[in-house]
Amino acid sequence: MSPRRWSEAGAGGPDVELCTSVRDYDEALTPHATPGRTAVVMTMGALHAGHASLIRAARARVGDEGLVTVTVFVNPLQFGAGEDLDRYPRTLEADLELAAEAGADIVLAPPVRDVYPGGEPEVRVTAGPMGERYEGASRPGHFDGVLTVVAKLLHLTRPDVAFFGEKDAQQLAVIRRMVTDLNFPVRVVGVPTVREADGLALSSRNRYLAPAERTTALALSRALFAGRDALATASGASTPAATDPAPSAPADAPAVDVTATGVATADASTVDAPGVGAPARAVLADAAPGATGTPLPRLVREAARAVLAEAADHDPPLALDYLALVDPADFTEAGDDFTGEAVLAVAARVGATRLIDNVRLEFPQRGVRP
Repeated sequence: MSPRRWSEAGAGGPDVELCTSVRDYDEALTPHATPGRTAVVMTMGALHAGHASLIRAARARVGDEGLVTVTVFVNPLQFGAGEDLDRYPRTLEADLELAAEAGADIVLAPPVRDVYPGGEPEVRVTAGPMGERYEGASRPGHFDGVLTVVAKLLHLTRPDVAFFGEKDAQQLAVIRRMVTDLNFPVRVVGVPTVREADGLALSSRNRYLAPAERTTALALSRALFAGRDALATASGASTPAATDPAPSAPADAPAVDVTATGVATADASTVDAPGVGAPARAVLADAAPGATGTPLPRLVREAARAVLAEAADHDPPLALDYLALVDPADFTEAGDDFTGEAVLAVAARVGATRLIDNVRLEFPQRGVRP
C-alpha cells in the first residue's frame, strides 16, 4: 500500500503524508529527503501544543525545503507492569491535524510488528547508571525501552537532527549520552517545556486528571517556581540565566510568559501565588540576600519541598516520588557547592496519574552575582 495524503477538512488546509508501515515510509522518504535538512520528532501520539512546539522547531531548523517526520508509536518496552499502556490515549486523526498545522511533512505511525519484527527484542540498548536514577529507579527498565526504540527509530527515519522536549529531562539526557557514546550521526536538540496558563506542564496524561486532582497537580510547577524564585532572590537575579531561547507559543495556545529558560512564570511571584502556604513563604523570605548562609542548592530544595509538603495535605493529596536537583549531563545530585546549569526535577502521583516536571537553573560561582 502506498502512503496516503491526509488533508485538513476544507480546501487549502495543511496536509501531511501518513505512513502506516516502514515500507511506506521508505517509499515516501527516498525522493524527498535532503542531506543535512532532515528532522524527526518522536512521539507516542496524543499530541498537544508541546508537541507542536517541537514540530515548529524542527521546521524552523530545516527550512521550507527540508523534511520533517513525526513518529507516532506507543512503545510497549517503556511501560512497566501496572503502568498505563492499555489506556494510553490513541488519537491518530487529531494527531495528523496537529502535525500538519505545525509543519510536518510525514507522520510515521507503524505497527508494533514493524518496529519489533522479531517480537520483543532479545538485544536492547541499556541506559547504564544514568538510567537507574530517579525515573529509572521508579520505573525499572524504562530507559532501556526508551533508548531501544529511539535507536531503532533513528535508524528507520535517518534524520540529521532529532528534537525532544525538555520536560522529559532525564530522557533527553540519556538519549544525548547514547548518541554520543554510540556515535549516532545525528544532532539532538532539546526544546523548552510548554505550559498551560496556570503553569501546569503540558502532558498527554493531564487528560486523566479530575478537576480536583488538577488543582493539586499545580503543586509540581509551583514547587519548581518556588525553587527558581529562591535562587533568583538569593543570588540577586530577577530570573536564572539561560543558554537557549524558548520557542514561540502557538497563536491558539493558552497564554504563558516564557522566560529564556523556557519556564512559564506567573504575573505575581511564587510567594504570592494561591496555594502557597506559610512554610513555603518563610523559605522564600529567608532567601533574601544576606538573610541566610544556606548554600544555594540547599535553599532551592527547601523552597520546592515546602510547597510539595503542603500539597501532601490537599484533597486529593499529592504523593511525592522524588524531588531532585541534578547535573543535566549525567543526572547526579548537585552538591552544596554546585555551580553552573542544573535541573530541578520532580515526580509525583495525583490519584492514579503520575506526572513529572522540571526547570533548568543557573547557579552562579560563589561570590559572583549574575
